[in-house]
Amino acid sequence: MNKAELINAAAEKTGLSKKDTETVINAAIEVITGALADTEKVQLVGFGAFEVKARAERIGRNPKTKESIKIPASKVPVFKPGKALKEAVAK
Repeated sequence: MNKAELINAAAEKTGLSKKDTETVINAAIEVITGALADTEKVQLVGFGAFEVKARAERIGRNPKTKESIKIPASKVPVFKPGKALKEAVAK
């Protein structure tokens, strides 16, 4: 499912117009992105949690040349599904 399909499905479920639904979904994505940029955790009970994890610097290998390279430390967004989401998917 892509973003357009998500908007269509949510509009059908809520009875809102596609334009209003798109505005709401875009706003939710912006709020989540902003919170993660500020390294805040976003927890949606029953769905899951978005948070930022720090990755340490590490040594990698170029698969073509087999040369060792240093991969710098970074921060990455992660999603941890909630219990209800795990159970819904497992069915």
